[in-house]
Amino acid sequence: MEEDDVTIREQNFHSQVREYIICFLLFAVLYIVSYCIITRYKRKSDDHEDEDAVVNRISLYLCTFTLAVSGGAVFLLPFSIISNEILLSFPKNYYIQWLNGSLIHGLWNLVSLFSNLCLFVLMPFAYFFLESEGFAGSKKGIKARILETFVMLFLLALLILGIVWVASALIDNDAASMESLYDLWEFYLPYLYSCISLMGGLLLLMCTPVGLSRMFTVMGQLLVKPTILEDLDEQIYCIHLQEEALQRRLNGSSSHTYTRGSFAHQLNKELDNIRNQRNKLERRKKASGWEKNLLYPIVMLILLAGTTISVLMVALNILYLLVDETAMPKGSTDRAIGNTSLSTFGVAQAVLEIILMFYLMVSSVVGFYSLRVFEGLTPRKDDTTMTTIIGCCVSILVLSSALPVMSRTLGITRFDLLGDFGRFNWLGNFYIVLSYNLLFAVVTTLCLVRKFTSAVREELLKALGLDKLQLSNSPTDPESGKLSANGHQKTL
Repeated sequence: MEEDDVTIREQNFHSQVREYIICFLLFAVLYIVSYCIITRYKRKSDDHEDEDAVVNRISLYLCTFTLAVSGGAVFLLPFSIISNEILLSFPKNYYIQWLNGSLIHGLWNLVSLFSNLCLFVLMPFAYFFLESEGFAGSKKGIKARILETFVMLFLLALLILGIVWVASALIDNDAASMESLYDLWEFYLPYLYSCISLMGGLLLLMCTPVGLSRMFTVMGQLLVKPTILEDLDEQIYCIHLQEEALQRRLNGSSSHTYTRGSFAHQLNKELDNIRNQRNKLERRKKASGWEKNLLYPIVMLILLAGTTISVLMVALNILYLLVDETAMPKGSTDRAIGNTSLSTFGVAQAVLEIILMFYLMVSSVVGFYSLRVFEGLTPRKDDTTMTTIIGCCVSILVLSSALPVMSRTLGITRFDLLGDFGRFNWLGNFYIVLSYNLLFAVVTTLCLVRKFTSAVREELLKALGLDKLQLSNSPTDPESGKLSANGHQKTL
């Protein structure tokens, strides 16, 4: 008996070590990828080692950690689904025994823990540490900035806890709820993260429909459109004339004092725009036939099919919610995995669900940066400040943490939420879940209808040449000529 107990303890020990190593390797890969992404957009600074450089480097490491956690949250549900299908297909395979329920539950718990840590501790610390200068009268340095940062974090924690305490006391005023108000670990933090998750779900609900319609425009800019009823040579010739005219005006403006300043800057900006248009037209002209006539329609059809399937799955989930209470999203405490398939059509449906999850995540990010409220957070290559990077990391963390909950709420997958992701209070509210599904289906449909009707209208006007009839409301040129400020020829 003692030998059996020792053997069991050794197996448990080796299993724990194996799980820690796997989690570390997965996180290391995500951290390296996140570091490469952030350094690609971070504003380049000089190599001089000073106090601000140390602060920026610490903030960079914290942002990289947060972005890696966001990547883990994105891959969490797809990894769990594909692991369940692999264990169902190869239940006795020796080489995949490491892929078990204990590892999956551990990953969910780690992502939940690190998401809370990044959202409530690391990112506020990075922001306050970046903006701190030390208290007045104290000796300047890293220690003074750290002290000010911790004081600001303490005040922020008091403010947030006070808001949560007042909100929970107003919502639930029964005796049991009043007693739980003094339980920090078991009540405050889960309730606070539940509120953050609801806000992330609402942010996804606002960004994803916009992103789904915006994806067609983004892919249209990356790919070469087919040439239908267009004469590219004539357009390139007109662009060349406009570019030469603007260049002559820009060269001649240096001799006139009244044309300097803002007008010269406007001319330079318009010249850059015209050059960009010329480069795009030349790229379209040089593109091969299969790229213009085959690749572009295929990509557009794939995007349309993905969006249509998503809306149909949400519509079916609405019907399931009305007739079957098991369609409600819920958490699971069962540590077993690989017992039953949660997809009706097996591996094919599981792969489709994973593709749709990634598609929704990419669309939500595109929609987030397409909204006017968040346009200021758009990263620029080699020209993004650390404050903007912190805002981007927080936004992506909120979106990615809400992705598993949104996927389960919309019925994209039937895989139950594990760990703290299934403990959110609002998941058990039928009216909130039903309203969420209805809003997503309606708003996505309206965005697509508006997108396609406007796109068809613009293409028809362009094909018929009616888009050139619009007159530009440009300011009066200080220099005589036949070109307006936007570089187009005036109609006399």
